[in-house]
Amino acid sequence: MARVVQAADVRQRLLAWYAATARDLPWRHTRDPYAILVAEVMLQQTQVDRVIPKWQVWLNRFPTLQALASASRADAIRAWQGLGYNMRAVRLHAIAGQAMAEYQGELPREVGGLLTLKGVGRYTAGAVACFAYEQPVAMVDTNIRRVLSRVFGVAPGGVEQLADDVLPADAAYPWNQALMDLGATLCRAREPLCLACPLVDLCDGPGLLPPRAPSASGEAFRGSRRYYRGRLVDAVRGLPDGGSIGFAELVAQVAALPDYGRVQALAQQLVRDGLLSVDDDGRARLPI
Repeated sequence: MARVVQAADVRQRLLAWYAATARDLPWRHTRDPYAILVAEVMLQQTQVDRVIPKWQVWLNRFPTLQALASASRADAIRAWQGLGYNMRAVRLHAIAGQAMAEYQGELPREVGGLLTLKGVGRYTAGAVACFAYEQPVAMVDTNIRRVLSRVFGVAPGGVEQLADDVLPADAAYPWNQALMDLGATLCRAREPLCLACPLVDLCDGPGLLPPRAPSASGEAFRGSRRYYRGRLVDAVRGLPDGGSIGFAELVAQVAALPDYGRVQALAQQLVRDGLLSVDDDGRARLPI
């Protein structure tokens, strides 16, 4: 009973706070499931301020699922430049093709159907179902997990069930957006702004979640696996349309001794991932 009472108070306060302070994000002005899917995929591991202009450019280039499915994978990879984690572009392109082949060019309305799309996990499926189709669906991303764990005093592993239990079915859209806004702006992983939080006197405190490890320094990132993968894709993405480069030349251009063997292995992995293509003559290019 205590949690039920607490949840009612939390919902009332958090929804009122969101109504007054909601971030003005462009994907909140649409119910187009494709546009919302693109936003959710771009927002994975990328900051909002970097996503906003890229989201708008992407939708101008590929305004519909059909437009994206009709484009080449190389077009999608080129359009993704600047966002990092290039596999996300490949996954979006594959989803568009699957939607055209299996769902008459539309995205399914229900979580179960959305989960049949290649590369769509439970959070993204819930986000599209709720934010596009206004289904009463709970979802848990990093921000939501942190907020619910702290407010209700629940270990992180129990948040999925909690999210279902406290979801207001008649206000799922603003509730989920409010949880994300609170986690992004006040209930931060480090140095939370508790005194500004509308739930401060209802919250069990920030002690349940382990502190987030500090971000890698620029120097550490420069030699990381993700750094070299991004450099390899950028080198091929910068070629003229239809251009190619010798695979060995590509690796040598990106690798810094003594990392040649490691970068070569990463380039081969990019081929397996569908981000690079190598022809019989050993020349690398973006995939068709």
